[in-house]
Amino acid sequence: MSDLRLDATQLDRYSRHVIMDEIGPEGQKRLLDGSVLVVGAGGLGSPAIQYLAAAGIGRLGIVDDDAVERSNLQRQIVHGDGDVGRPKVESAADYVAALNPDVDVETHEHRLAPENVDELVADYDVVLDASDNFATRYLLNDHCVLTETPLSHGAIYRFEGQVTTFTNDRSDGADSTADRPCYRCLFPEAPEPGTVPDCATTGVLGVLPGTVGCIQATEVVKYLLEKGELLEGRLLMYDAMDMTFETVEMRSNPACPVCGDDPAIDSVDDVSYEGTCSLTAD
Repeated sequence: MSDLRLDATQLDRYSRHVIMDEIGPEGQKRLLDGSVLVVGAGGLGSPAIQYLAAAGIGRLGIVDDDAVERSNLQRQIVHGDGDVGRPKVESAADYVAALNPDVDVETHEHRLAPENVDELVADYDVVLDASDNFATRYLLNDHCVLTETPLSHGAIYRFEGQVTTFTNDRSDGADSTADRPCYRCLFPEAPEPGTVPDCATTGVLGVLPGTVGCIQATEVVKYLLEKGELLEGRLLMYDAMDMTFETVEMRSNPACPVCGDDPAIDSVDDVSYEGTCSLTAD
């Protein structure tokens, strides 16, 4: 832990954190010393980026290879009308710079791929998956399990969302995985391409990703603070139409190909992240 002293401006900016017994100056320094990689600067990434930056996460990485479109603005709140056509990472970085100068933003204008995932993830404490496709979700899951990197997962569909947290901590040995499932324990393979429509086809309630992305950011902040109960082993499902939250217990799958008793995936090179994101044929 670095010097716990906060300057006068920081004491003012983070005063509502500092006065809380659960956070205080030490907790705020944890956040300022922390680093988070947000994969996706769209619907889920926007509120996550906004609140992580406001909370004082000291180093924030943003991965996205897309440009801002006007149709994004109904839900992707770190971008404005004047940003249409700009890379999303640039627009998001400008938003963070205007919000909190304490935050160092590192932009990665790439599509996450097996060839670059190790380099992109390696230097961050936590990864927040705000992607909108199965290939990225499975790639992040597999890599984070193999490297024991904490991962926040979120997904949305029309009026519904889901969130969970995978700490991927195997430090207690093999028996410790019983309550520490991964994404593949829940969904061993992705659905066949074309069977699950995307937001451009079915639409999405504009405020929905705000709720889900904020919950993801909350989980990340709690993880860095080492406070509270995370959603590890639990899938939180949100229905905006009924305004209901349901939590479903998840268990590790002993046959999981990446975190099971006899894993078949030793490297992301073992998987074809096209189609169903299944093992590469021998």
